[in-house]
Amino acid sequence: MRIPHNERLSSDSIGDGPERKCILSGEKAARDALVRLAISPPGPDGVCDVLPDAHARAPGRGAWIGVSRTELEAALAKGKLKGALARAFKGDSLRIPEDLPARIEAALTRALTDRLGLEMKSGRLLVGSDRIAEKARGGRVAWLAHAADAGEDGSRKLDQAWRVGEDAEGSGMAGDTLPLDRAALSVALGRDNVVHLALTDKAAAARLSAPLQRLLHFLGRSPADGPDGRANQNDREPGNAPAFRDDEANVKG
Repeated sequence: MRIPHNERLSSDSIGDGPERKCILSGEKAARDALVRLAISPPGPDGVCDVLPDAHARAPGRGAWIGVSRTELEAALAKGKLKGALARAFKGDSLRIPEDLPARIEAALTRALTDRLGLEMKSGRLLVGSDRIAEKARGGRVAWLAHAADAGEDGSRKLDQAWRVGEDAEGSGMAGDTLPLDRAALSVALGRDNVVHLALTDKAAAARLSAPLQRLLHFLGRSPADGPDGRANQNDREPGNAPAFRDDEANVKG
């Protein structure tokens, strides 16, 4: 499910499950929709460091946030995060890293790329324009995505192939624009020039949904947004399409 870019996550944004409450907004949502913060064991000075727990597996108590990075940075600067964490971890002496927002983004990005890597190893993740187009036209693509720096023409062609395969022509259905460029995706997946990706299995697409939605929400974006954070323009009428470079037209991810 896509989350509009200025709306908070709700309990039905990413599946069902036990709810948690954001320590900053006070709003409740499914735990899969929030980001967990954990604390390290006390150091020699008796102070615990606040750290992101992207997979929500760290032992001990946790605190949950459902705000964007911009909102978190504001809460950190104004001291609101310090107060909220003090209430969540009563009795513990805490140290909040100044770069906590950046650490959270890095952890959420790693959780997403780790999931993509697992799906790649399982054979359910496709890369390469030709392979994806063939599967998409045959109705065998459950999820489609493009790198942040993918050429608009190449993305549009694959989106159209997907709509044809899903008998959804005219619906405006389009692949997600990932918050990762082709270089980052190529490193994460161990392949050269990864520009477009697709999953052929609905269960795999569901598994990918939570880490992708958490990262996009933290960045203040929706899957439908383009690389600049604005609404994706992949579905504009062909006659209004902007010019594209020759290397974009024939790119094979």
